[in-house]
Amino acid sequence: MPFSWLYAAVLAVRNWLYDIGWKRTETFAVPLLNVGNLRVGGTGKTPHVSWLVEKLLRQGHRPAILSRGYGRQTKGPRLAGPQDSAATVGDEPWQYFEQFAAHGVVVAVAEERRLGAHLLLREHPETTVIVLDDAYQHRAVRPALNILLTELARPFYDDYVLPAGRLRESRAGAARADVVIVTKCPLTLSAADQQAVAQQIRRYSRPGVPVLFSAYEYAPPRALPGASATVLPATPAGPALLLTGIAQPGPLREYLENQGYNIRHHANFPDHHAFTPEDVAALRAHWQPGWPIFTTEKDATRLLAPELRAARAGLPLYTIPVRAAFLGSGGVVLRQLLPPVPAAGA
Repeated sequence: MPFSWLYAAVLAVRNWLYDIGWKRTETFAVPLLNVGNLRVGGTGKTPHVSWLVEKLLRQGHRPAILSRGYGRQTKGPRLAGPQDSAATVGDEPWQYFEQFAAHGVVVAVAEERRLGAHLLLREHPETTVIVLDDAYQHRAVRPALNILLTELARPFYDDYVLPAGRLRESRAGAARADVVIVTKCPLTLSAADQQAVAQQIRRYSRPGVPVLFSAYEYAPPRALPGASATVLPATPAGPALLLTGIAQPGPLREYLENQGYNIRHHANFPDHHAFTPEDVAALRAHWQPGWPIFTTEKDATRLLAPELRAARAGLPLYTIPVRAAFLGSGGVVLRQLLPPVPAAGA
């Protein structure tokens, strides 16, 4: 705990310097929408970034996505292109590229987000809004909308700063949020339970900041490109394997088990794990013909690496797409906070 207090104090001084203007914060000609959290680990940023981009496209925006590109083998600002992969831009940015490139959404990565934003606007001046993935602590750029995510099972108000807990900064950081989203909720979460959670959050957020609640929605399984997969039966059941390298695989496993699958083996790796042929060979040792192997869209970006082609040959690999869905009128509230489409010629 003493180390936690020291770390929190250092971060508090850093944030204070930004708050009083001693450290420079840059703004841009287009609005920046940030999706971030106070806690390390998975709080559901990727599905919520996808939700935002889909809604911005429907409004007529020309959105771009800017991420740090965690785990990539390159450095500096970089625009994702068809020649890239999870190795060159990171697994989450590559997932965004595969999901949205056909819709004209540009994806960039940069450790220094301001450099990435400059690159985006220089190379793609048609961009009308930039969605920042995981930049809540990156104070060098100023978002027009700061979206804070916190997981229902692990809320920031019950946690402590590293190393005593899992927070990147103190709970007071929630005061920078323009909206707080409680993620990974059951669709049946009662109004009374929502009110109790919201009251805890409002101890740290600014007055009037909306507190919304979201859940995961899972789509039917999709075969990986080139995988030896057949159409799954309409009524899922029977043995299956699960392969994950994400921070919180529990909800996916629970979903599959609720669908009737008996997970005989779960190869559970750390977040952003770079799969090796040995990893896939070890998975194959637990597999029997007829058993599907499930994974996430994020993990699939790394499983499709060319060096794994031989190792995964013959395995029936499927992804389970996951999307964010808001409880009650939460989606309507968040859409109303999005910036308007600029007028033609503006």
